[in-house]
Parts: sequence; C-alpha cells; structure tokens
Amino acid sequence: MDKVVATALEAVADVPDGASLAVGGFGLSGVPNVLVQALYERGVTALSVVSNNCGAMESGLAVLLSAGRIARVTGSYIGANKEFARQYLAGELEVEMIPQGTLAERLRAGGAGIPAFYTPAGVGTQVADGGLPWRYDGEGGVALASPRKEVREFDGVEYVLEQAIRTDFALVRAAKGDRHGNLVFHRSARNFNPLSAMAGRITVAEVEELVEPGAIDPDAVHVPGIFVQRVVALTPEQAADKMIERRTVSAPAAKGTVNR
Repeated sequence: MDKVVATALEAVADVPDGASLAVGGFGLSGVPNVLVQALYERGVTALSVVSNNCGAMESGLAVLLSAGRIARVTGSYIGANKEFARQYLAGELEVEMIPQGTLAERLRAGGAGIPAFYTPAGVGTQVADGGLPWRYDGEGGVALASPRKEVREFDGVEYVLEQAIRTDFALVRAAKGDRHGNLVFHRSARNFNPLSAMAGRITVAEVEELVEPGAIDPDAVHVPGIFVQRVVALTPEQAADKMIERRTVSAPAAKGTVNR
C-alpha cells in the first residue's frame, strides 16, 4: 500500500481542534517541524500534546505553543522554554510532568496494546502520592493537581501503576522511509520518535529520504509500516534545515600544541 501523501497540509488535513498528538523529537533532534508548521497554518487549536519537551528556539511545538494552540502538555522537560514556563505558571496551560523513562514506556505500552504497567520510578513522591500541579490559577495557587496512583508491592519492592498513552494522531520525523511506511531514524533522533509512532492511532511521518519498498533492509527498520498511515517526503531544503541549540567552540591551540 502506497502511503505517500503529496503535502504536509494534506497529511494533517483531518486533525481537528481538541485532538491529542504524540510528537517525536528531543530538543531540536528528530522534530517533525514541517508537519507542526502545517498544523499551525491550518489553525488547529486546543490540542493535547504528548512530547518530551514542547519545542525550543521558536521551532517545533513552540510554534503552536506561542500561538496559544496547545491546551495540555504531557511531557518530562520544560528546560529553557520561557513561554512554556510562563503559560504554565499563569494558568493558561495544563501540564502533566512525569519521569522521562515513564513517559517513554507509557507511549511504548500504548503502541504494544498494554493498558498499564508498574514501575518503581516516582514511588514515595508526588508522582505516586498525587498533588503535582497540573494547572495553576494564575495567582500562585493550584487549580488542578495530579491524582494519587495505585502503589503495589512485588517481592518487597513498591511500584506505582502508570497508564499507557494512546493519542488520536502522532507526528514523527525519520531519516529514511519507504512508501509502505517503514521508517529508519538517525542516531539521537531515534529517541521518542519510534515510541510516538507506535502510540498514535493515525501516525504521520515526514521523511528526509523517501525510498521504494525493498530498499530498506528489514533488519534495519526501526518502526514497521504497520504503525504508520501517512508518509510525507521532505524537499532537500526541508531535510537540510536543522538548527543547532547550543554552539560550542574550542579555544584555538597555542602554536606548537595539539588540542585534545
């Protein structure tokens, strides 16, 4: 089945207001910027987003966040995104912060058909006991807090029950994909992208290189096409448009010495 869609706008044409989205990427790596921009151009709003972070350097999900299009974020990192922090503290945005490994496993479990699982991460903290601020009232008070979760003991160790995550749509970016939706990710972009692809009921992948079926060694596939419903081939310019979050340089070596 050929899953290639002509444009990013066409690929996200049926994403409605209020939809839930799993979005791949970590920082600036592996972020489906073209698909996110297409959602912005469509004017979709009131989105519930599941992603490690909510964009950086005015790219990725930060485009939707700054426009007030996101109502809720499930993630594990705010970082240096000042607008994310501002909206959260002002009570404009509902935020569920969870341990990063738990977020990854909740997405994977959703894609694997596992409704919930037990993990030791968060036992003895507000992650398990409840009370984490999900939404502030804009005056420093908590308008909505996280609920208490079930804790159970196995072999003398306590574990907290975490529910799997399934979303209406998933947006991911791959280094390579074929027309059947089989995807390959490059290095650090192979972070939340495979997990997000699994968690979406309808998964849309933007690929830097589109190849024909059979061109990818089956043993090299990171996400099988069964998880992917739509593929968008990026232009060479779009594929090459990759930002650097922090530029670091070494001091020049003194004459006659070698940098190590």
